[in-house]
Amino acid sequence: MFHTMRIARKYMTLYGIFIKNCLIAQMEFRGNFIMSLLVESVYLLAKLLYVLVVFRTDLHVNGIPPEGLLLFIGMHTVATGMYVGLFFTNFMKIPEYIKDGSLDLMLTKPVSLQFMASLRYVDLALPIPDIVVGFVMISIGWNAMDIPLTFLHFAGFVLLLVVSIVITYCLMIIPALLSFWFVQTGSLFEMAHSVWDANNFPMAIYPAWIRRIGTFVVPLFLITNFGPMFLLGQLSWLYAAMALIGSLLLFVAIRLLWKQAVKGYSSASS
Repeated sequence: MFHTMRIARKYMTLYGIFIKNCLIAQMEFRGNFIMSLLVESVYLLAKLLYVLVVFRTDLHVNGIPPEGLLLFIGMHTVATGMYVGLFFTNFMKIPEYIKDGSLDLMLTKPVSLQFMASLRYVDLALPIPDIVVGFVMISIGWNAMDIPLTFLHFAGFVLLLVVSIVITYCLMIIPALLSFWFVQTGSLFEMAHSVWDANNFPMAIYPAWIRRIGTFVVPLFLITNFGPMFLLGQLSWLYAAMALIGSLLLFVAIRLLWKQAVKGYSSASS
């Protein structure tokens, strides 16, 4: 138990150093930092046209009014910010590490290779607009739908937000993992990002067979749907617990896949 706690503290400290170093590096070029904020804000403004259309057309999905749909759109926006800030840069670099041999150096470090390769960089500019605006939309929807702000509601939502982050990591790292076996995986990244953008509305808009695949096979819908569904009373604590267990099992599967990929890794210098 104490050994596990020491390891966890070690990695938390190391991750804190990663964040500090990334912040220092980005602050050396503050113009780029500000430009990243502006570019992402403009991109987010374009995405907010969805919200305008939803309210202009008084769109209802499965009985959920536009105010309730804000919960789903906001959750998707927050998840996008988390993905861009925590994972995107790292996942895009993994194929480069394999091609140029940088992975060889990482293998010599006394820490988890997966931790180093997939969490080394943190973007502190791009996610700010998404996370801030996303939580604002969630707050507006929460209040407009008269959802009581109780400890249970808050705890359940936070739990499912953590589930969302874990599943995002597991699903979006798959194209990077496949680069251990395939030379070109750019199209896989593009496909993953296209599917990601289709997840900003309730899954009720899709046919039943797509909902089943997106929930039980490739659990993409858990990222943006389960949190809002829990707040709206459409998801019980039992399913929330099952989502947590499922996300942990998925992480274990990705961990095993990573180990299998590294076993077949051939050094770029060999």
